[in-house]
Amino acid sequence: MPEQNILGFRPGTSYLHQLNASAKLFFFFLVSLACMTTFDTRFLVVVSVLSLALFRLAKIKWAQVAFVVKFIFFFSLLNLVAIFFFQPTYGETLYGSRHVLLAAGYFTVTAEELFYLFNVALKYICTVPLALLFLLTTDPSAFASSLNKLKISYKVSYAVALALRYIPDIQTTYWEISLAQQARGNELSKKASLLTRAKGMLNIIIPLIFSSLDRINTISTAMQLRRFGSKSKRTWYTEQPFTAKDRGIVLLALFLFLCSLYLFHVDHGRFYNPFQ
Repeated sequence: MPEQNILGFRPGTSYLHQLNASAKLFFFFLVSLACMTTFDTRFLVVVSVLSLALFRLAKIKWAQVAFVVKFIFFFSLLNLVAIFFFQPTYGETLYGSRHVLLAAGYFTVTAEELFYLFNVALKYICTVPLALLFLLTTDPSAFASSLNKLKISYKVSYAVALALRYIPDIQTTYWEISLAQQARGNELSKKASLLTRAKGMLNIIIPLIFSSLDRINTISTAMQLRRFGSKSKRTWYTEQPFTAKDRGIVLLALFLFLCSLYLFHVDHGRFYNPFQ
């Protein structure tokens, strides 16, 4: 089983590993919201550079995320191609001008359309590294205790922690089923064609669903036997206090979010228009 393909929490000693899980969630949520709502290229470039810098700061090896990044890159590229294919004049409509770079009838390429697609690509660069950082540097147990400390019900906190803990389990089960299928002669590696691998993935999904349901039933039964939820409060093995570093990352998130709101006023809307 390729362990590097399993996406989940990896213990470490980097600056991001030391941050409180709630502070990281706040930063991820607020900055992602800002990036999703604005199309100001200047803001997106700054956040993209910041996201990549944080990724380097976390000291995460490329082999740990290569599979997921390639997977996301493929579908992001597919999305960009689909946007251009279905409405190649959308950029002209948004920016109110037309600068033709390549005349090709319906698929005429304009500077406005490329600029719009560039902004969409920047949104991926902003948010994907942040999501990966949160998953790879956040201990689910510490995250649950931090949420509970923020007055969120411990049942909800525990459910979120279970979901985070379950992500690598699902991936492990997927690879185990995949190897079992290949042992039976169903080639699913890179040697097989794309269509064969796609059909093989469908054969994996059904046993994966049943396996997941069985595991959920086991966990819920174990929790009921331990009378989970019968008390109004509970204690935690791991609990992280808020430190100056956590307050700094929260203030940075608020600053970036307020900047995005200010740019709405400067740009008179969501879009930065360099063609005016």
